[in-house]
Amino acid sequence: MGNNVNDQVKKAFDTVRSGGVILYPTDTIWGLGCDATNRGAIEKLNSIKKRNSKSPMLSLVRDVSMISNYIEKMPKNLNQLISQLNEPSTILYKSPKNICNLLISDDNRVGFRIVENEFCKLLLKLMNRPLVSTSANLHNETFPKSFKEINEEILKQVDYIVNLPKDNWCTKPSTVLKLDEFGSFYKIR
Repeated sequence: MGNNVNDQVKKAFDTVRSGGVILYPTDTIWGLGCDATNRGAIEKLNSIKKRNSKSPMLSLVRDVSMISNYIEKMPKNLNQLISQLNEPSTILYKSPKNICNLLISDDNRVGFRIVENEFCKLLLKLMNRPLVSTSANLHNETFPKSFKEINEEILKQVDYIVNLPKDNWCTKPSTVLKLDEFGSFYKIR
């Protein structure tokens, strides 16, 4: 499978780099994604989902060092905190920088999840910037529990559908945690 993964990573990378939106497998559910620093791409993604940009979407990152390029001040012992998490978890960080403001919440936070999925890790390595990740559903519809449930409208509008096995499906979105100033997590979702 390795070869196919690399082939798909390259196609997805070409799409994302040129401002496109991809439909791709993550370590949780199938997601819609684009370059987290490209406003036009994020607006396109919002219009595919028919969502207003009021609630920011999370982004996937490769590792802690990637996060450090996108927030003003790294929380102390972040590696250690993250290593204690035992499920895919999105963390909301304060004072983002270098990222599209459509991804920043009203209380000036940005959500990042370090991803474990091979395809995402390879794509992020090529991109060297965060990848927006949002469930592959229209706004206010429930997120699809299998690839087959993804709305035809979405399939028609994305620029590229990653062609990897559709069965390694996890039907649970990530946990969402907020990091407070004392370096403790509290759960939002």
